Amino acid sequence: MLSSSIAAFVHFAAAFALVGALVFEWQTLTAAPTREQAKRIGAADAIYGLSAVALLVAGFLRVFYFEKGSAYYFANPFFHLKLTLFIVTGQLSIYPTLRFLSWRKVLAAGGTPVLQPREHALAARLIKIQLLLIVGIVLCASLMAHGVGA
Repeated sequence: MLSSSIAAFVHFAAAFALVGALVFEWQTLTAAPTREQAKRIGAADAIYGLSAVALLVAGFLRVFYFEKGSAYYFANPFFHLKLTLFIVTGQLSIYPTLRFLSWRKVLAAGGTPVLQPREHALAARLIKIQLLLIVGIVLCASLMAHGVGA
């Protein structure tokens, strides 16, 4: 019982951290961030990535070792949709993450990163789409947990 509760806590905490980091990126990202903003965006993106890994690991622990059992989840179409949306969200995060990682050299050299207008627009758009997909993930989780589609 305690293990199940801890897995659920890690799953939820990771989900909240992921969303918080992504919202921070969305609100802070500009075409010409200050050095401090760039550092914070990089840190938020690292939190986003670590949270995604923790969310996935805790989620699969819950599927295979706790909750309703893997047969229940794998038979539910909303579980499959939830995983698909999670994977797509992760793929959409690659471009912004690569941009943010490219800032490390500039920041280490004492400079300030600059995004070209197209780079900024694309990164901002991808972050917004990820946030929308997360809403879909949460909806799928609720439907799945309540047996809809089973």
